[in-house]
Order: sequence, then C-alpha cells, then structure tokens
Amino acid sequence: MIVLHYTAMLSAEAACARLCDPEFEVSAHYVIGRDGTVFQLVNEETRAWHAGAGQWRDFTDVNSRSIGIELDNDGFSPFSAPLMDALERLMPGIMARWAIPAANVIGHSDMAPGRKVDPGPRFDWARLVRGGFAVGSDAVGDVVDAQAFAAALDRIGYPPCDPETRLAAFRLRHNQGATGPLTGTDCARAAAVTVNAAPSCA
Repeated sequence: MIVLHYTAMLSAEAACARLCDPEFEVSAHYVIGRDGTVFQLVNEETRAWHAGAGQWRDFTDVNSRSIGIELDNDGFSPFSAPLMDALERLMPGIMARWAIPAANVIGHSDMAPGRKVDPGPRFDWARLVRGGFAVGSDAVGDVVDAQAFAAALDRIGYPPCDPETRLAAFRLRHNQGATGPLTGTDCARAAAVTVNAAPSCA
C-alpha cells in the first residue's frame, strides 16, 4: 500500500528532523515539501513507522506492507501545486516497483478512522483518481441504505468501528465537505468505488 499523511509542522525540514529523531519513534519513507522538493528518509525496502494502529481490509500491520509519504501541509490549507506535481511524479515508480494498485493508495484516515484525519479535507483525491493513482467516484444518488453503505465500506477496506466514525472517514476522501446524516450520494459513491484490482494479502 501507499499511505498518505500531512505533516502538520512548520516546514518540510522540520518534519524531516522530527521523523529522523529516534526519540519520537516515528518515520516515513518520503516527505514532499510545499515547493515540490522530495526527501527520501527511509529505503523503500525498509519498514517505516508511519501508520500506527489501524487496518485496511485484512492488513493489520500496515507499517510492514506500505510506503509512507508525508506531505508538507498544516491540515487546513490547500495543497500546493508543486507538492501535488511532485507527488504525481513519485507515485508511478513506487506503484510499479511494488505492484501497488490504485485501490491500495489510501489516506491515514482511511485505515485509522476516528484516530487520524490526514491527509485531510483539503487533499485533492479527485486529482489522483483522474491520474489513475487512486480510486474514487463522483456519483450522486437519492437512495439512503445504511446496510448497503456499511457493506460497501467493508468491501472497500474500511476497518470496523461505529457507523458515524466510518462515515466521517469515508467523507474525508470521497464526499469532502458533506455533513449530517448518511445521504444517497454517500451510498452511491461507496457502491461505485472499484476495488477489484486490489490483491489479497493471503
């Protein structure tokens, strides 16, 4: 998998310093600065401590099965064009080297609902979907079916937790800006997300 994060620090350099300090017991394979500079901190073949507790489908040790990319952003601001350009240049090589399908490119919030919200509501997931680097849907709908929505989230890979937390995690990525109870658009988008390219971890 590829797991995307935001740094929530003053600069990419500050994030690199934190990620390289053993005291904090956290690391990532890459950091991308707002100016598009890419820093590689950990070899891709080596486990980095970026994901923490969480799950995606039946992957429970996400750190051992993922490349972590930290994006220089405070979590509230738009992601800069140079940063997004650099991300789109970096991802194809990683995906090819490790046979990572677009369905296995996720946010930290996807695998740890309620605990993490990064890369956050301002991240341009639609751009990654257009480029073939992630999966998503812009479907709209009127039919609200909570049971079908929960089944769709199971199929996509969201870990089990309370329905409100899972809905919030889904919306951070697939229905940004939506609030309130489950809607038909939430249901339509969940149903439309394609994950059949994702390999089993068996």
